[in-house]
Amino acid sequence: MKIFKRIMLVLISIILLVVLAVIIFFRTAPQIGGKPSGERLERMKQAPNYTDGKFENTVETKIEMTWATIRKSLGHYLFSDKTFKNPQKPILVKPFDALAFDQIPDDSIAFTWFGHSTILMRINGITILADPVIKGKRASMFTFMGPERFDYTDHISVDELPQIDVVILSHDHYDHLDYPTIKVLKEKVNRFYLPLGVGAHFEEWGVPAENITELNWWDEIEFKGLKLAFTPTRHFSGRGFGDRFSTLWGSWVIIGQNKRLYFSGDSGYFPGFKEIGEKYGPFDLTFMECGAYNEGWSEIHMFPEETAQAHLDVNGKLLMPIHWGKFDLSLHPWKESVNRLSQKAQEEGIRLFTPEVGQMVSLSDSSDLDRWWESYK
Repeated sequence: MKIFKRIMLVLISIILLVVLAVIIFFRTAPQIGGKPSGERLERMKQAPNYTDGKFENTVETKIEMTWATIRKSLGHYLFSDKTFKNPQKPILVKPFDALAFDQIPDDSIAFTWFGHSTILMRINGITILADPVIKGKRASMFTFMGPERFDYTDHISVDELPQIDVVILSHDHYDHLDYPTIKVLKEKVNRFYLPLGVGAHFEEWGVPAENITELNWWDEIEFKGLKLAFTPTRHFSGRGFGDRFSTLWGSWVIIGQNKRLYFSGDSGYFPGFKEIGEKYGPFDLTFMECGAYNEGWSEIHMFPEETAQAHLDVNGKLLMPIHWGKFDLSLHPWKESVNRLSQKAQEEGIRLFTPEVGQMVSLSDSSDLDRWWESYK
């Protein structure tokens, strides 16, 4: 009996230590970011889409998986063939030339894709970086576990980037907001345009408050003649335990002198795409989420066929898929998303734009791009 009590005491002590360690981690780990407070929190409370401490989607959205879906997902992870979940050889990355990027004429539009949703754009002489995930090796709060980036022949460093006029962010998930990147990037950026509440993370990481502007859905702002509008998506936010919906999420409209771009961020399919298209379209180019989908979370991530429809809804001319090619975040093969989208685009007469990682391209280059992913398994 005494031995049993001692064992139970040891087990309880171990459990309490683990719980204490978890609490300490979530309260002190810098990568989790800051918590909105003060004037920031008061502004959030004034937003019509903020209720009882949480932001809400414009349509009912469920993100909790059923037990049947969880069981199916676990079965897939444990027993299915993983051969095609990741590329079987390193993805070739084109050399990036920051000097050439800076010399793009003001009347031209060019950009470079660094995998997943990280896009460097040059429009009207202004350099914009969207959803910067460059330095971090995992889309996770942990450095030792979580989705690890694919093997690339080269991973660009922040030092190789040009000076950044504007950083725009869609939401604060780890595959879109990377703490190691922001820590070294902050000195190279003029302005940070962020969803409501997300500025708390950036200030926690040393970005001056005067360099941060937070926007609610449909807010518009001008930067040196360039118009930026923050628009709704169907998704959620959160970086720690119990903080889902605590900061806002969304997409970006970028309006230059004679061209319009749309950056979707993450989203399930919803009627808001048509509303965005009616208000701000047509768009010369859309960067549309295409990847990490599953029937278990279909309300927060689009299937590739829905990606094509969302592009049509916003009245886009040229479609470039993002949110693929860097992390394994779902159960499907790594290039299934772009293959399915390519087929749907052909059926719908949509012009697809698929540059290689690191490749600097302009809108006029679109007819010369190859289906580069087909050479990979």
